[in-house]
Amino acid sequence: MGKFIKGFLFGSVSTLGAIAGAVYTFHKVVVEPVEEIENRAEENRRRAERKRHAAQNG
Repeated sequence: MGKFIKGFLFGSVSTLGAIAGAVYTFHKVVVEPVEEIENRAEENRRRAERKRHAAQNG
C-alpha cells in the first residue's frame, strides 16, 4: 500500500507541475505579446493625440 501512495502522490505532483508549466508557457507565448501590442498601440494613440493638439496650437 505504501508504494501505491508514493506513486499516487508523485503522479499527482507531476501532473500539477505539468499543468502549471503549460499555463505559464501559454501566458508567456500568447498573453504577454498581446498585452505588449495593446500597450504599444495605446502609447502611439497618446503620442498622436499630443502631436495633433500641438499642431493646432501652432
